[in-house]
Amino acid sequence: MADTVENSNAVVQSLTRQINCLGEDNRNTRRNALISIRKEIFDRKPALSNEELDIVCSELLKPLLKSFSDPVEKCRELSIDIIYSFFKNVPSLEPKLSYVIPVLVQRLGQQEIIEPSEEIRSQLVSLLHFIVEKVGKAIGVYVDDSVRILQRTLVDPFPEVKKESCHCASFLAKSSPQYFYMQADTLVKPLLLSIAHQHSKVRLIIVETIGTVLQYSNGKAVDDVISHLAQRLFDKTPSVRKAVTQVVGGWLLDLPDRYSYHHKLIPLLLTSLSDEQTEISQLAEELWHDVGLKYERENEDDLKDKLDFVSPQPAHYPPNLERPNLGCRVLVNRHVSKILPGLIRDLGDWVTETRVKCASLLYWLLVNAEDYTTQHIETLLTGLYKACYDDDIRVVNDIQRSAELVGYFVKAETWKKLALTGLRQALSFNVVMTIAAIVRGSPKDVLIEHQTDLVEAVLNSDVCHTVDEKMHQQIINFCRSLMSVVGEDIAPVSQQLFTLLVGVIAMSQSSSVAETANESLEELARAQGFPGKGELFEIHTKAIIDSFGDGVNMWTNFSPERQIFDTLLIEAGPVVGKHLDDIIPIIVANLQPEKDPELRLKFFSLLSRLVLAAPTTLDSEHHFGDFAAIVARDMILPNCVWKAGRTASAIRATAISCMWALLQSGVLTKEKMEPIVESVLTQLISLIEDDTNTTRLVACRVLTRTFDLLGTTLDQDRLHNLYPELLKRLDDSSNEIRLAMTRTLLAYFDCFAGNYDAALYRCHLEAIYRGLLLHLDDPESSIQKAVLDVMKKASELAPHMLLREVESVKHKHRSTKYCDELATYAQNFASAATSQESK
Repeated sequence: MADTVENSNAVVQSLTRQINCLGEDNRNTRRNALISIRKEIFDRKPALSNEELDIVCSELLKPLLKSFSDPVEKCRELSIDIIYSFFKNVPSLEPKLSYVIPVLVQRLGQQEIIEPSEEIRSQLVSLLHFIVEKVGKAIGVYVDDSVRILQRTLVDPFPEVKKESCHCASFLAKSSPQYFYMQADTLVKPLLLSIAHQHSKVRLIIVETIGTVLQYSNGKAVDDVISHLAQRLFDKTPSVRKAVTQVVGGWLLDLPDRYSYHHKLIPLLLTSLSDEQTEISQLAEELWHDVGLKYERENEDDLKDKLDFVSPQPAHYPPNLERPNLGCRVLVNRHVSKILPGLIRDLGDWVTETRVKCASLLYWLLVNAEDYTTQHIETLLTGLYKACYDDDIRVVNDIQRSAELVGYFVKAETWKKLALTGLRQALSFNVVMTIAAIVRGSPKDVLIEHQTDLVEAVLNSDVCHTVDEKMHQQIINFCRSLMSVVGEDIAPVSQQLFTLLVGVIAMSQSSSVAETANESLEELARAQGFPGKGELFEIHTKAIIDSFGDGVNMWTNFSPERQIFDTLLIEAGPVVGKHLDDIIPIIVANLQPEKDPELRLKFFSLLSRLVLAAPTTLDSEHHFGDFAAIVARDMILPNCVWKAGRTASAIRATAISCMWALLQSGVLTKEKMEPIVESVLTQLISLIEDDTNTTRLVACRVLTRTFDLLGTTLDQDRLHNLYPELLKRLDDSSNEIRLAMTRTLLAYFDCFAGNYDAALYRCHLEAIYRGLLLHLDDPESSIQKAVLDVMKKASELAPHMLLREVESVKHKHRSTKYCDELATYAQNFASAATSQESK
């Protein structure tokens, strides 16, 4: 011992000059003195023992601490470094704390920053951290001073100072918990000021430090911290989110007053169960499991019955999901009433990421709540409805997962009543979406009992008769959900589902939605063992048609029933032919002239489409011919009457096109046409003078087909009444119509009987020949050739009369070519006729 003191005194004596130099004005002198002191003490050979260093330190401590305030940064750095080196080696620091701590407070713990150098501040905090770590409980006397320092350094602009201060605060809390307990709350505010720092490493250590500080505090500051930790769950850096998860899990396990904060901490830990990083979600799962087990142990008396008689996992439980332990379930059940209202409110937050986190949290909350969800079902359903409106698909997906859990855990009688009431009040797609999701989670045997009520509610016209694409998508979603659960037992509601899906096809403005609805019809058919949807149309078409009732007389262009009728007939195919007795009267009623023009156009479009495909639609049973005359007389002809306006013109064009399709189909036979031919010819003569080219052209074609169909059964007097109007069309502004009229005239002349009395009808024939000869000299060669063919046909009625007429006008024609050809044909025909008579 004597040798130790003697050696130490010798060292101190050898450093007397250097110590004195620390007070010199010259900066270089002070710096060199500090360098010399460090070299003399720590670089000497042999090295000083720890006991010798302790004695030297005690002698040099005060002058060195005075150098902490040296105006030269290098001198301050050297003095701190020397002190640090001393403290690492001396056996005991406690006697020296009364000197060191006040100096540190003076340099770091003032309202304003005294130490200007960031690096020196970092050194000083590291020194404090080392002291706290080394002296352990002995720091208790200086906790107040240490906390005062940390209050300033935690908000230091320099990130390294912040990080070192956090380490120091954590050690201080653990080293002297009995003294730190009352001071801990004063560090919370400085810590929170840096929790959103731009450096992720700073955010990470701040979160960890908050966890430690509050663990050793009275816990009152938890309320102030919760919202900040919740925000860090949105942090883009996984390590920060993991730290939050670890801190919250640690508090739920070990925080002294954790029972007071369960309802605030549980949501944070459950949120981490959905973290995109598997490592974090697994950590949260492990912590939550441990929290539940500890809660079971701590409340063993209260949970004795449940622990002794453990209820088995429900038979109907979500697949691929491990059931939480009893402690977790009880914890959530006891606090869900405090958590759920705020959670539902935050599902409408303006920040998207907040809504995403809340939606995923709701799912895990319900997983743990299980059948206790029933107690809050009304509040829950209201929140689900609103959240289904969200624009972010992630929110909607998690909300639907939550709704499925309602089906698993809540009795159908309970949720059905509330959901159907909500649907009647809102009439919105979001309620249908929620119901569809609940249905997916419901047990089959229970759902079968309630499927009729559910389908009827969605089938309400106020719900399903809409053009809203989102509603259409959810109706399909509902139908598919019900089919996926009920399967082959879907038959009792097959008619209603069929009606819903046909309605979607009818009113949807999206081809993809309509296609999905058609696919759903195929699924409905397969569920009942049918090979395809054709059987569904065969079974259910009649019921839909009957459901229209007398309402067909009040349809407008925008009536949903009209659109459904339209789609039903187009999609039904051959089934249409089995229900003509029901279908034809509906079309007749809606093609009356007093009906809305737009409505009539829609029905004519439908009728034309069906008639053009008559063999596979209207005439699939070969009975459409019985209705052909009704179609012409009661549907088409009344709409051929001239009225002013573009819309009326469009209707006439559509009507005559429909007549053309009817004639082309072959169902309007000669026998069916004879009773109505007079009405048909009257309207056709009117239509060939229509303002619209299309109408005139089609009318010519219909006339041609009519003449071909009826032939010589037409009255000759009626035929003579027609030719003046027919000849006028040869002067039409459209060459296409003029050519069409020449074909009509060919058919027209075929209608005259073989025993035609040319002498009796000489005036008519002369008028016809003269009118045709006029166009034989037409500037258009195509017209000339067509008229030549007509006149050849006409010459057969009175060839000698025609020859006279040709000779009388031949000299007026620009070319006698066609006149000569016609005359030759007529002469040959006359000669042949005379020869035939002589035989």
